Amino acid sequence: MLTGLGAIFFYLFAFVTVAAAFMVISARNPVHSVLYLIVTFFNSAALFLLTGAEFLAMIMLIVYVGAVAVLFLFVVMMLDVDFVELKRGALQYAPIGATVGIILAVELVVVLGGYVFSPEVAADIAQPIPADRHNTAALGDILYTQYIFFFQIAGLILLVAMVGAIVLTLRHKEGIKRQNISEQVARTPATAIEVRKVETGEGI
Repeated sequence: MLTGLGAIFFYLFAFVTVAAAFMVISARNPVHSVLYLIVTFFNSAALFLLTGAEFLAMIMLIVYVGAVAVLFLFVVMMLDVDFVELKRGALQYAPIGATVGIILAVELVVVLGGYVFSPEVAADIAQPIPADRHNTAALGDILYTQYIFFFQIAGLILLVAMVGAIVLTLRHKEGIKRQNISEQVARTPATAIEVRKVETGEGI
């Protein structure tokens, strides 16, 4: 339980996180939205530090701020995206988004309600941190021993999602030479070499 100065910093970081998250979805400029997203990640990392989860705080800074948010920023700045047209098409997905949001809200209520009415359930699930190990080391011990298969499955799912996104967004332009390995392997001397008789003073 945070008390005193820790509670003050907790509410300060929490307020900035919620305000920046609201600005992410309300800002008109997409570049500003990405910058507000970075502010949200930084303050979320500070909240994790206050609660003693230093591993999650470092992951928030290294992965999300250092990779995901910067990638979003470069994509938004480098690609010529018509955001006005994009927002018009997003209205047709509003019912699906509302449904997913309601389901997530119900799940959060169930989780928080279970924690309030049955705190012993969370105590049974959580594993105590050994006295001679840090939080990050203890998390690594559990993640790479007891949950190693789930960890590998999650990595495969992310890999499939990444490859699928690349395949769906790949566009082949006309007039660009590309390598075709099957055609290269199937070449014969008759098709690989072409002999032409060049007249004197004329080019090919």
